[in-house]
Amino acid sequence: MPLASSLTTHIDPHAWPQEGLSPFNKLICTAILLSTLLAILETEPVLTENYQSLFFGLNLVFFALFSVELLLRIYIAPYSTAHAGISRIRFIFSGWTLLDIFVLLTFIPVSEELPLLVIRLIRVFRIIRVSRLTRFNYSLTLLLNSISNRKTELGISFLIAMGLLLLTSILLYLVEGSSNPDDFGSIPRAMWWSIATLTTVGYGDVTPLSPLGKFCAGLTALIGIGIVAMPTGILAAAFSEAYQRAKNDKESSK
Repeated sequence: MPLASSLTTHIDPHAWPQEGLSPFNKLICTAILLSTLLAILETEPVLTENYQSLFFGLNLVFFALFSVELLLRIYIAPYSTAHAGISRIRFIFSGWTLLDIFVLLTFIPVSEELPLLVIRLIRVFRIIRVSRLTRFNYSLTLLLNSISNRKTELGISFLIAMGLLLLTSILLYLVEGSSNPDDFGSIPRAMWWSIATLTTVGYGDVTPLSPLGKFCAGLTALIGIGIVAMPTGILAAAFSEAYQRAKNDKESSK
């Protein structure tokens, strides 16, 4: 089962959010949030140096809790209504289970003999523990399904954005390349300005100088508003449709 497809699951109409989480799942969600906070605090050298034993002990507790939870879910997988008929082996290689296993691997202590960049990278990966909350959150599951249902439209909007990025970069390279070679002397250099402008970030560190260049920049900025709005509208419509469909399924199942 592909990882991407297994992360996006069908919404059970009987799992409507009003029913809430079980006490055990509430405990797991709280542990996920606390372990994520712990991973964030671990990036502060002052804390890790002064409270090394405390961090180690807390990580050990979270590791034990998440390991027990994972083993229990693997054991009951064939009997679960959400995974009816699935074998334990297939469940282990499903998207969420592989993510949970990777999360457990982030609890392995990091040797200080490793390069600093590697240590920081491993510590940052620990923060992905928070992604496990999507399994317990109805709205996030709904959002994942909405993105999956609109992947074609989102892909088209991405291609349009990439095309406009290239087009505006070429345009400013032609207009400003000779008068402002440091910023627009090549298409890759102009792309930085185009990205900042099309995304409406507008850092202002790279700006066109000629009147024609400023005119082109104004058009690019206006186009950028549409570029940002296009995927936003697609996702909003998809989320609304998915929510309404799940609501109708819930009502029809009564």
